[in-house]
Amino acid sequence: MLELINVSFKVLDDEGNEKEILKNINLKIEDRFIAITGPNGGGKSTLAKVIAGIYPVTDGKILFDGVDITNKSITDRAKMGISFAFQQPVRFKGLTVRDLITLAAGKEISVSDACTYLSEVGLCARDYIDREINASLSGGELKRIEIAMIMARGTKLSVFDEPEAGIDLWSFNNLIRVFQKMYEKTNGSIIIISHQEKILDIADKIVVVANGKVKSYGKKDDILSELLHRENSGFGCVKL
Repeated sequence: MLELINVSFKVLDDEGNEKEILKNINLKIEDRFIAITGPNGGGKSTLAKVIAGIYPVTDGKILFDGVDITNKSITDRAKMGISFAFQQPVRFKGLTVRDLITLAAGKEISVSDACTYLSEVGLCARDYIDREINASLSGGELKRIEIAMIMARGTKLSVFDEPEAGIDLWSFNNLIRVFQKMYEKTNGSIIIISHQEKILDIADKIVVVANGKVKSYGKKDDILSELLHRENSGFGCVKL
C-alpha cells in the first residue's frame, strides 16, 4: 500500500547549515497496524508528516497504492485516502462535533450515523453531538472525536502522531480500547507514532527509527521483545 524509496528530508538550522532529519528511508507498509517508535529526536514525527504531505521530501519517492505521491499536496493525499491526526488536535470554534463528523464523511449523514461514530470511540452521543469544538473539551475527548472523524472518512491510511501526548492515564487506557476497536472496524491501515508499550503491543509490526534511519522493522513480538530488553540504548519505551 505505502512505499518509501530512499526518502530523505533536510532543513536549514538557525545558522543556515543543512541538517538531514531523514536519511534514505526505505520502507514498505502493507500490514493493517504499524507502530513507529524510537528515541526522541530520531525522526519519527517527521516521517509521519512526510507521509501525510505536511513536509515535502528532499530526495526519494513515495508510492501509495502504486501511485507516485511524492509531489502531491496534503489535500491531494487526503482525497486519495490518507488521514493525519496531530499530537494536539485542532479546536474549531463555532463548529460542533456533528459538523466535523459530517464534513469528514464528505456527505450529508444522519444524526443517527454521526452518533454511531461517537459511540464507536466510547463517547455518549447525546452528550457530545451538539457540543462545540472548543476549550471545554479535554485532550482525551478531542482525540476520540478526531478518531470518530477518521472513521467517518473511511480512509485507506490513517496516521496518528503520538496520540497519547497530553492525556491522562484514564483517557490513555480508553484510547487503547478505541484503537483496538478501530482496528476491528476499519478496512484500511493504521500507522501510530508512539513510545508507549501498550500501543506497540497492539500493532502487527513495529518500525524503529533512530538518527533519521530505519534501524529495525518486523513483527511486533520480535521487535518489542528486543526493545524491552535492550540496555543503554537511549530508547524510551514507556510502560503504563
